[in-house]
Amino acid sequence: MIKDIIVNLTVGRPRDIAGDYAISVATAFEAHLSAVAFANEPAVDTFLFPEAAASVIGAFRAESKAEADRAKGAFDETARRAGITTDSMVIAATASGAAEKLGELARDYDLSIVAQSQPDGDVAESLAIEGALFGSGRPVLVVPYIQSSGLKTDRVMVCWDGSRNAARAIGDAMPFLRRAGAVDVVTVEGKERRNELAGARIAAHLARHGLKVELKPIVAPDVDVASAILSFAADTSADLIVMGGYGHTRLREFVLGGATRGILGAMTVPTLMAH
Repeated sequence: MIKDIIVNLTVGRPRDIAGDYAISVATAFEAHLSAVAFANEPAVDTFLFPEAAASVIGAFRAESKAEADRAKGAFDETARRAGITTDSMVIAATASGAAEKLGELARDYDLSIVAQSQPDGDVAESLAIEGALFGSGRPVLVVPYIQSSGLKTDRVMVCWDGSRNAARAIGDAMPFLRRAGAVDVVTVEGKERRNELAGARIAAHLARHGLKVELKPIVAPDVDVASAILSFAADTSADLIVMGGYGHTRLREFVLGGATRGILGAMTVPTLMAH
């Protein structure tokens, strides 16, 4: 069940992509929604700069705080009109500190929701996704920056490669899958298998849960996995993608797997990931 959600608000943008989508998810599941807006802190040591530079940094902090406060206020009003239960907070942090904090906060929730990094976005947007994915132990729902509608689950696409992460994502996504009109279990192979149909067992497992499931193997020897997934999602008008999130942390830096990086960079459909 999904009864407790946290969303990382989009700060400094005309529209709060993540906040608006999160409100639709909370409404659908009758869940409580918590929101956090991070006020960007400069990653500099003021002791290394003269007083003039310190005043510039102070002005930057004040503007960042004002933008975060505006995002929080707009969310509070939109959530109030939607009639859901919420709480919200503003936290000052550097980009890396915000990512780490979001991962910690998300451990106390069923689901975290974040926005895809925009092409002109700063590193904080990407780090927020990776912090939630690698730091929370909980599923993360990433919303494309082009998203214009709320939650839909008419057709859900499940990406299956037999891995632990994919299995975890399916388990975490069950509340969404139970709402789905149709579930496509998609596998991507470099060549066709003759003796075994990849994904057959997980498709049967989902069917035993009463889901309307179809197995859709893709043979794509000359196309990378992310491109094959996104192409299939576009062709079938998928409303939601479910997949494992791949990568690891190294010396406090996030290192994404190729397919995960490709999806996050070019996604057009909300995607639930688990690691």
